[in-house]
Amino acid sequence: MAKKLDPKQKSAATTRRKRPLATPTDLSQVATRDISAALNQILADVFALYLKTKNFHWHVSGPHFRDYHLLLDEQSDQLFAMTDPLAERVRKVGGTTLRSIGHIARTQRVLDNDADYVQPQDMLAELREDNKALAAALRAAHDVTDEHHDIASSSLLENWIDETERRTWFLFEASRDADRIGN
Repeated sequence: MAKKLDPKQKSAATTRRKRPLATPTDLSQVATRDISAALNQILADVFALYLKTKNFHWHVSGPHFRDYHLLLDEQSDQLFAMTDPLAERVRKVGGTTLRSIGHIARTQRVLDNDADYVQPQDMLAELREDNKALAAALRAAHDVTDEHHDIASSSLLENWIDETERRTWFLFEASRDADRIGN
């Protein structure tokens, strides 16, 4: 004989069937919505910046090839390392995350660069500005996670802000004109 569910249990079971990926959380639905949206936006930007950094890594040329090639490889690895923790954090707070390249393309704020050739200094300058914008976006996402008392997401964002500022700094220093240093 089947056990009868009380109304609360019946409601919870119905919700699970309607939203099978709704991870249980103590955060409100509004918090889940806001945090998921902020982190998914960051995730799309990170994927776009990762691919742009890899593109420049693959296509850099010139007298500083080795240094720039290694710098961009290191930076792209760091960006890619952010993707899984970002997506998993969205799932942990009860949201769903990006599902495809198309979803990334619709969500990203980082502009693609499909040029056949980009001067190495222009590559570094573009990536510097993209990382600077990413740091600002990470801070804005941090405001959202703070507002909803999501300490775990805030903590991750703080580390990524520091890493992003480091990438920005390295790109700035690597792209300085040697003739104009000190001016």
